[in-house]
Amino acid sequence: MTQLVASEFLALQRLYHWESTTPQRVALTQPMGGGALKDFTWAEVADQVRRMAAHLQAQGWEPGSKVAILSKNCAWWMMSDLAIWMAGYVSVPLYPTLAAETVRQILTHSEAKACFIGKLDGWEGMKPGVPEGLPCISHALSPADAVGAYPRWDDICARTQPLAGQPVRASDELATLIYTSGTTGLPKGVMHTFGNFAWGFAAAIERVPMHQSDRMLSYLPLAHVVERVLVEHGWLRTGMHIFFADSLDTFAADMQRARPTIFFSVPRLWVKFQHGVHHKLPPAKLKLLLSIPLVGGLIRKKVLTALGLDQCRMAAGGAAPMPVPLLQWYRHLGLPINEGYGMTENLAVSHLTVPGQNQQGSVGPAYNGVDVRIAPENGEILMRSPALMLGYYKAPEQTAETFTSDGWLRTGDKGRIDERGCLHVTGRVKDLFKTSKGKYVAPAPIEDKLVMHDDVEACVVTGANLGQPLGIVMLSPDSLGKVSQAAGRAEVEASLAAHMASINATLDPHEQMQCVVVVTTPWTVDNGVVTPTFKVKRNRIEELYGAHYERWETGGKTIIWHND
Repeated sequence: MTQLVASEFLALQRLYHWESTTPQRVALTQPMGGGALKDFTWAEVADQVRRMAAHLQAQGWEPGSKVAILSKNCAWWMMSDLAIWMAGYVSVPLYPTLAAETVRQILTHSEAKACFIGKLDGWEGMKPGVPEGLPCISHALSPADAVGAYPRWDDICARTQPLAGQPVRASDELATLIYTSGTTGLPKGVMHTFGNFAWGFAAAIERVPMHQSDRMLSYLPLAHVVERVLVEHGWLRTGMHIFFADSLDTFAADMQRARPTIFFSVPRLWVKFQHGVHHKLPPAKLKLLLSIPLVGGLIRKKVLTALGLDQCRMAAGGAAPMPVPLLQWYRHLGLPINEGYGMTENLAVSHLTVPGQNQQGSVGPAYNGVDVRIAPENGEILMRSPALMLGYYKAPEQTAETFTSDGWLRTGDKGRIDERGCLHVTGRVKDLFKTSKGKYVAPAPIEDKLVMHDDVEACVVTGANLGQPLGIVMLSPDSLGKVSQAAGRAEVEASLAAHMASINATLDPHEQMQCVVVVTTPWTVDNGVVTPTFKVKRNRIEELYGAHYERWETGGKTIIWHND
C-alpha cells in the first residue's frame, strides 16, 4: 500500500522541530538512583544526540549498518536510537532480560557493528552473549563493569563536536530491526521504515488525540513495538514529557512522580494492580463502597490516586487479550481501559476500541487506513496497511509465508467482525487443540476467565489428546507466601476449586476443565516460560509439564499441586 507521509513527521525532523521551537522545555526525566532525578531539555537531548551521531559516523561504517541497544528504558536509550538514525545507521533494540544465547543470536544475525550497553539488572548473565571484539559504548547507568570496560557515553560526548545541520532519512529507508519476542521459536528481525513509524503514529493519534501537555511513564521494554510507537514516537510527534521508571521496587513512587495522563499496560500488570487493590479492600467491600452515592466517588478517587492514575485520561491495554471482567472492574472504578490489537509485523497499528464507547469484548474497529478481512477457510484475521513490515531480515521464505499472494498479512489469530465493525479476537489459529473425544477447544477464552482469580498470576489451558482440558496456573508472589502455611494452602485450594466450577458452568461439556494444576515455581523470562512482555510460551509449558498431563487428568483430584 502507498505511504503518504509528510517529511515533517519523520523521526529526525521531529527532533529538529523541538530543538528549534522549544529548546528549554523538559523532554525527559530520568531517575538516577537514590531518589535523584536528571531532567533533559530538548536542547540537551539534541546536543547529546548530535555528538554521539558524529562519533558513530566517524567509525566509517557503511550507511545502513546495524547498531544495537541493550538496555532497560532510560533517557540514553532514546538518545541512542536517535543518534544511530542521525548517523545514517539502523537500530537493533534488544530486550534487557534476554538470555546470553539469544543476545548472541540477535547480535550475530543482525550483523551489528556495535552495541550500546545501558541500565541492566542481569548484565552478568548477558555479557557472555556479546561477541568478543564487538565495540560497545556504556550509558551513564550501565553496570559498573561495563562502565569500566567500554568507552562511556559522557566521555564521548565531551570530546566530540556535535554533528551540524539537519541530516535526514528518507521515508522508505530502513529504520530498525525489531526482533520478535519468540513465543513461536527463535526471534525474527522485523524490518520497519521511518515512513512506517510516521504513518502508524498518525493513524493512532486520530483515534487517541495526544498533546504536548501529556505525560507518560516509560517502563515496558522499549524493545517492544508498542512502547516504541506509543512512547518514543508519541514523544517525538507531540513533544510530550516522558518519565522513566527506576526499578520494580520504586514503581509506585515512579507512578506518583509521573502522574501519567496516558498509560498503557499489558493485561498481567492490570491484573496485578487489581490484586493490589483487593489486598487492601476485599472485592465485596469495594463493590459495596462504590455503590454508595458520594462515598463511591471518594473511593474511586482514593484508589486511582494510590495507583498514580488519578490524572489518567486515556488508559489502554494490549499485547494479550484483556479479560472482560477485568475491563468491567476498571470501568466501575472510573478508569475505562481501551483495548488494542496489533503485532510487531504491523507496528501494532491495527485496532483499538474507541474512547468513550463501551466496546468491551472486542478490540474495536480498525484504524483509518487499515484494511481487515477474515479468511473464510480458517477464520484467520488478515490485514494490510501502510505500516506493514518490509519483511523479516534475511528470511525471504518466512516473509513469503507470512503474506497472502495478494499482500495481506497473516496474523495467526482467529477472529470475527461484528455488526459495528469491531473485531473480536477468538484465539490463535494454531492454539486450538483437539481432545481425545475429537472435539476442538479454544484455550484463550477459558484462560481469560481462569486468570481472574485473585491468587492467579498467569495461566494456560491445555489438553491435546486428553479426555478433557486441564488448567495450569502460576500463583502471584503474595499467594505463594500464603500457601506456605497449611491453612493458607487449604484456603487457596478451596477458592480455586470453586473458581474452576464456576468457569466450567459457563462452558460446553467438551471444554470443561478436568482439574487445575497449581505450580509453585514462578514462570519468568529467565527460565524461558514467558516472553519479556509476559506472554506465556505454550511450547515451553509442554516441555516442562507435558509428561504429567495424563496422570493429572486421570488422578481424580480437582486441584493438584506440582512442586518442580
